[in-house]
Amino acid sequence: MAHQVTSKDIPTKGEHLEKSRIAKIQRLSGVIGGGGLLASIIYLLVGSGTYHGSYAFSWLFAVFFILTLALGGCFWTFLHNLSNSGWGTSVRRMMENLGFVFPFLFIFCIPFLFPEVQKYLWEWMTSYDAAVKAHPEMSSSEALFHSSNTHDHLLAAKTFYLNPGFWLARFFTYFIGLGFFIWLVRKFSIAQDSDENPGTKNLFAARKHSSWSMIVFGVTLTFLALDLVMALDFSWFSTMFGVYIFAGSALNSMAVLILTGIFLQRAGYLKKVVTQEHYHIMGKLCFAFTVFWAYVSFSQFFLIWYANITEETRYFLLRNTENWNLVSLSLVFMHFALPFLALLRSDVKKNQKFMVALCCYILFMHIVDVYHMIIPERGPSVGLVVDHLPQLWIGGSWIGDLLAFITAVSGFLFFYLRNLSSAALYPHRDPRILESANLHN
Repeated sequence: MAHQVTSKDIPTKGEHLEKSRIAKIQRLSGVIGGGGLLASIIYLLVGSGTYHGSYAFSWLFAVFFILTLALGGCFWTFLHNLSNSGWGTSVRRMMENLGFVFPFLFIFCIPFLFPEVQKYLWEWMTSYDAAVKAHPEMSSSEALFHSSNTHDHLLAAKTFYLNPGFWLARFFTYFIGLGFFIWLVRKFSIAQDSDENPGTKNLFAARKHSSWSMIVFGVTLTFLALDLVMALDFSWFSTMFGVYIFAGSALNSMAVLILTGIFLQRAGYLKKVVTQEHYHIMGKLCFAFTVFWAYVSFSQFFLIWYANITEETRYFLLRNTENWNLVSLSLVFMHFALPFLALLRSDVKKNQKFMVALCCYILFMHIVDVYHMIIPERGPSVGLVVDHLPQLWIGGSWIGDLLAFITAVSGFLFFYLRNLSSAALYPHRDPRILESANLHN
């Protein structure tokens, strides 16, 4: 029988990740992330040509990937507080630390503010500016409607949302709004560690503010996905796209949390408060969101394909051309079917070696999923033409994809490690910590 954890087993000041143990990897990730960001900004500002435009897409792919992980951390933090979860108390601080990476990722989004980058990624901005300059006496929608490019007529009906001023305001609001709420909720949680009465003020304050925070989270994730990814083709639309991004974010952030818990335990931390039962529940959540991701993904495809509306089907037609169909099919079998079968058994969710391998695999397939969302738009947007035919694949562009990915992930890792070492690894004075430590399900 497992040892019953009591208050004597919980350190008075909690457990803290020693900064010296992660100093080298944090410093290395900071150098790579910071140096890569600076080099990328310089290249995106002064570069020109096909590969300059190609790298803009590489940067969007890499940054959007890490954004989904941080957004998922925000979701699990707010959900834990709203549901008054007892089982998750032991892993709540990891959720907060992952979510609190989000506001810092703004610095990796700075390149998106440059016109030299925008002109490749978001065609609507170029069309908008050109129409307004050509017809300064007209409103933006009228100017677009009178454009000689009939494609701009679709944009004319969307200028209430797709206009540079409103886009810029939304962009800053996402990071200020959600960044403030995840900071606030985490602040209450950390204050609980030194609160004389940890069972009242800070605990209830975190739960209260999580109700507003969850609404802010939902709006931020949905419209951030629309502004950065769906707007790559302003003529395409899907009412399920925000939910699709949410499913992937929740699934893969949980995979990150599982990996974090296992690595911390192997380093000698969380031994008393995190058990196989926690990994069992987190594994079940991975299983649930694997199914949910597949459901939303198929529903989006089925409804759009069945309706057969030109502006909608373009998204899937593009991703079934020039071998992109192989990537589309791989998502069906490798993103859904394989993890679904692997997570069916209860015992494997408690096997740390298996979960490390599976969570790494899930994250890899999320990389493929985000790549599949963004990169097919690169060829048409950059305008690469060979023998009078537009090309979807740009030779050698994978190098930029890899460099951007390494840079963004290194920056993400730097801030995540910083958060992990800035406070106790779990809320040791939370009244429910013993309930969580003795979890059985």
